[in-house]
Amino acid sequence: MSRNRRNSPALDRAATVLVHPLTVRITHWINVAAIFIMVTSGWRIYNAAPLFSFTFANHITLGGWLAGALQWHFAAMWLLAVNGVIYFSYGLLSGHYRRSFVPISLNALLRAFANALHGRLAHHTGEYNPLQRTAYLGVITVVILVALSGLVIWKPTQFHVLGMLMGGYPGARLVHFLCMTAIFLFVIIHVGMVLLVPRTFMPMLTGRARRDTP
Repeated sequence: MSRNRRNSPALDRAATVLVHPLTVRITHWINVAAIFIMVTSGWRIYNAAPLFSFTFANHITLGGWLAGALQWHFAAMWLLAVNGVIYFSYGLLSGHYRRSFVPISLNALLRAFANALHGRLAHHTGEYNPLQRTAYLGVITVVILVALSGLVIWKPTQFHVLGMLMGGYPGARLVHFLCMTAIFLFVIIHVGMVLLVPRTFMPMLTGRARRDTP
């Protein structure tokens, strides 16, 4: 009898906390797919007219050739844009941003950074530490910038006013590349943090995690 109670779904659910609502989980994984396609196809597009003295190995790019890469890039662009609007709207209307990402104080951020350097960065179930809050708000800003610079590259005449703010077409290309690089680095760090704290992975699939024990 006691064993049945211990293993009952109701008690198991009471021992967990909702970390990631369904909308956050769905939009997160769609973003993962869209960003992967955009970055790898973007590398192939970059190779056609490099900004710097290096190119990306063809076997890690997507599209096969310039036209194919552009098709993949534009398809993922619309997927990212629509999914981003859904995620952004949900975050604002549900209070997800307010609860999860703010406030961020400079002192708390500096303390968290110092703790991270010494391998003592705390993680509490259902809470983002100041470094995570800053990183997530930063990557949201970068995604918006990469979308705006992409519009300038795509339609430089129609978006010439926006392009002027970025230094014209060449400036928009540079902004786009730097934003893509920032997103790629964020993904690498994000995956690295998940590997360091593996228990943070399953909640992004199931939505729930075990409560921290006092």
